[in-house]
Amino acid sequence: MLSKIEHLATSTRRYFLGHAGLGVGGMALASLMQQPSLARQDSGSQDSVTGRLKDPKAKSVIYLHMAGSPSQIDLFENKPALAKYHGEACPQEYLEGKRFAFIKGVPKMLGPLFDYQKRGESGQWISELLPHFSKVVDKTCVIRSVNTDQFNHSPAQLLLHTGQPRLGYPSMGSWVTYGLGSENKNLPGFVVLVSGGKTPSAGKSLWGSGFLPTVYQGVQCRTEGDPVLYLSNPEGITRKTRRHTLDAINDLNRERFHQVGDVETLTRISQYELAYRMQTAVPEVMDLAKENQETLELYGAMPGFQSAAEKADDPRPLYKGDDPTFANNCLLARRLVEQGVRFVQLYDWGWDHHGSSPGESCDETLPIKCRQIDRAISGLLVDLERRGLLDSTLVVWGGEFGRTPMMQNNVRSDLRKGFIGRDHHPHAYTMWMAGGGIQPGLAYGQTDEIGYYIAENPVNVRDLQATILHQIGLDPHRFSFPFQGLDNRLIGPTDEGRVLHDILA
Repeated sequence: MLSKIEHLATSTRRYFLGHAGLGVGGMALASLMQQPSLARQDSGSQDSVTGRLKDPKAKSVIYLHMAGSPSQIDLFENKPALAKYHGEACPQEYLEGKRFAFIKGVPKMLGPLFDYQKRGESGQWISELLPHFSKVVDKTCVIRSVNTDQFNHSPAQLLLHTGQPRLGYPSMGSWVTYGLGSENKNLPGFVVLVSGGKTPSAGKSLWGSGFLPTVYQGVQCRTEGDPVLYLSNPEGITRKTRRHTLDAINDLNRERFHQVGDVETLTRISQYELAYRMQTAVPEVMDLAKENQETLELYGAMPGFQSAAEKADDPRPLYKGDDPTFANNCLLARRLVEQGVRFVQLYDWGWDHHGSSPGESCDETLPIKCRQIDRAISGLLVDLERRGLLDSTLVVWGGEFGRTPMMQNNVRSDLRKGFIGRDHHPHAYTMWMAGGGIQPGLAYGQTDEIGYYIAENPVNVRDLQATILHQIGLDPHRFSFPFQGLDNRLIGPTDEGRVLHDILA
């Protein structure tokens, strides 16, 4: 029975306004506990309530985020004019009125540091640092005209993955699983894998559920010990005992929900039940030793490998080109989507190459990081395709912004080996997408002669979000969740986000 004080607390206007908007989430959670998918079927083109599209091109998403942001100038932007200006003082037109994270005064122009060749039937310029990706570039759509309005890591990452540069908003994976649910009731709909030794600058908020019910937050899986923390039973507790314990706890939680109506109580029940089912499902899907040797070599994966960089205070000086941690995660991503996981997010830290300190340079560290991912991302695309999964899996690769065509000069102004770097550059950078209804072998967008500004087909963060939602089967303009009096959307309150129909197959 509720006390008189509890009755008063749950009968106020403030309590009602704070919780009424979660009623939709409560109904969704009730549905989640009865069936694997939340999305309602209908005979029209889209659901009138959820904004669900009838014929999605993708069933799942694998998002590969290079945290810190790789240099598009050294990977995808062959700029002979920039090479001609290499070492000269940067013209004032590129400095006046601009905001930089670290550049001071007048920096020197910094041309591409590595050789380029045209690759694939599409004839796209790809750096020598990506020899494996060069062989599969025709499976991808390379977008060279992405831009953002944020120039620091945390707000730029938050904007890209949650739709707002501030904390407290649901991540893209949370939105997708809220709208579509999971195809496997024994696995989370949204799984996160991290490599590089650290989490991204914006932290775990990048896979948080924000104002959505917490059942939709990303579940971070690990490669050491329990794949999910505290998944195993404590010593002396059998699976049967755990079942009895959960039944008793769930009975208490259901009683509490009937009394108070707090949707998070339903979330707790659902999470307990999912954790119980995951005890057998997760170890099975996370076991890379079940893959044959040919597949392991395709990715460059190594089951059971533990990198010293993953536990170091500063992992960058310990980076090795043959570190298979990211490759293992790519193979796990394929195994997860194969088992019906809706959204798999990989974050690889260590791409912030300012050149200010050891282990963070464009000339030495960037090649190491490229060797860590190059075979893995190409192997992922090949493996998905040969298993018949690429058409139904949308793969996205990129960072939160780009790097400047001039060198960073706040520590040194001379080009010194091992300390050559570039500052943050929000005005133009490169990402690529593949599978899931994206047109393969396409080069989309162009930048000016030095790669500073976009010259053709600009693509902003809202456009990327809208396109991803559209391909997975959610109308980005109609799919929303009521919170604090607004129908909140991943793409924000305006209609600037547009589906990039030009890159769709």
